[in-house]
Amino acid sequence: MRSCRATAARLRMSLGIGCALLVGGCAWIPPGNPPAEFVEPPEMRETLAEVAGRLQHWPEDRWWTQFGNPELNDLIEAALKDNPGLKRALARLREAEALVKVEGARLLPFLEADASLTHERISQHGVFAVLNPKVAGDKILLGIVNPLSFRYEFDFWGKNRATVEAALGQAAAEEAEKAEVRLRLTAAIARSYFKGQALQQQLGVVKTLVEIRRNLRTLAETRFRLGLDNEQPVKIAVADYEAAFKRQAGIRDQLDVQRHILARLAGQGPDYALHLFTKPAVVIPEQIPAPDHLSIGLLIHRPDLAAALYRADAAARLVKVAKTQFYPTIDLTAFVGFNALTLMRHADKLSNLLFSGQSNSYGFAPGLRMPWFEGGRLRGELAAQRAEYDSAVELYNETLLDAMRDVADSLSAWQATREMIESHKRLMASLGEDVQLAKVRLVTGLDDDREVLRHRQPVLEQEYALRALESDQLVAAVDLIEALGGGYKNQDIEKRPQHNPSTQ
Repeated sequence: MRSCRATAARLRMSLGIGCALLVGGCAWIPPGNPPAEFVEPPEMRETLAEVAGRLQHWPEDRWWTQFGNPELNDLIEAALKDNPGLKRALARLREAEALVKVEGARLLPFLEADASLTHERISQHGVFAVLNPKVAGDKILLGIVNPLSFRYEFDFWGKNRATVEAALGQAAAEEAEKAEVRLRLTAAIARSYFKGQALQQQLGVVKTLVEIRRNLRTLAETRFRLGLDNEQPVKIAVADYEAAFKRQAGIRDQLDVQRHILARLAGQGPDYALHLFTKPAVVIPEQIPAPDHLSIGLLIHRPDLAAALYRADAAARLVKVAKTQFYPTIDLTAFVGFNALTLMRHADKLSNLLFSGQSNSYGFAPGLRMPWFEGGRLRGELAAQRAEYDSAVELYNETLLDAMRDVADSLSAWQATREMIESHKRLMASLGEDVQLAKVRLVTGLDDDREVLRHRQPVLEQEYALRALESDQLVAAVDLIEALGGGYKNQDIEKRPQHNPSTQ
């Protein structure tokens, strides 16, 4: 009776000590600084007021088709297949998805089988020889076969689940970043194509200018030979011709640069883009899609915002993982199998012994580990994860403000270039009337060919400028489409994550 009471007392004492150790192991988590806060998306009502009539819906996924240029469409489709940067982003996404499977395995038990065969000589001065001198110097053979071994860590504190959720967040961020790479690639191709197309058209204008100045030089040389003028007009005409010829060479060089850029973006060699810009027809869109609640909608349609949001959410989960490191770890291991030991001279009997009913073995071992003292490692890891979370949130805030600025800047440029083009066309119409008047004076004999040629030069200069303005408007349209997300859409992030590390 006394032994029973003593056993019960020891059991109560053991349970009390165990509870105390558990409670002690769950303490000592430093509070840390207040976590970073997500900023609210600012409103853009006044910014959108001037262009409200030209904004309808969000861009489509294949937004570049609205420009109506088959050459541009083919170029972008080729780049989406062969661009190394996009392939690298896809590889990173596959890696992140594989890591989700790795981390997800923590939630399941590990089942495995193992077997071993050990040949050993017993030392004549070892423990076995002291306990049994007869086996000193003998050779033994130990066979172990465990067809089932079991290991499982109980996730009482949510560490493993938080690790999996963090991996899922990283994978989602990589997927959004792949969409961001795709968007930047297509936008860069469209911008470079429109610039190259404008240069091709400007090259045609400059060729006409070169021809006009060659004619003016010829006329000046003829008048000098006939004694109608002195040498000064000839020198001026020659200088103007050489300047125009130099300008033509410079535009060719810029055109080659744009071709090389497009070939690189398409993942091809320089020869790929030698014959581009043969289809100059491009539709300048009158409307660029965008919704009424643009500031909130950016959360869904901007891939860079989505990526930053997912990374902040993953960082919040990792803060929870760091906190659970302060708690006890409880796991269970078990095995079922056979083992047998025999002297080497009886090795032929090992298989019979090993798989006999009396050689079966099994066992299980619950485990408990508590981090009493880690030299500040756990606190350091927690502080690092909290700082990582704050950094991720501030990166999201910075990305959001940059996104709003991008939209505002591109809207302003898009509206301004449209107004500039309309004004420039009126200017060209006025200069065209001057050319017509000069032709009338030529027909009536009031002027010679030189005046007609001189009046054509300002018109060509303004046509040269018009090509640049049209390119600027197309580039501004691409910038606006890129700022609006370029067709990306993710309904999973309509709300910012609510996982505040200070409450976990």
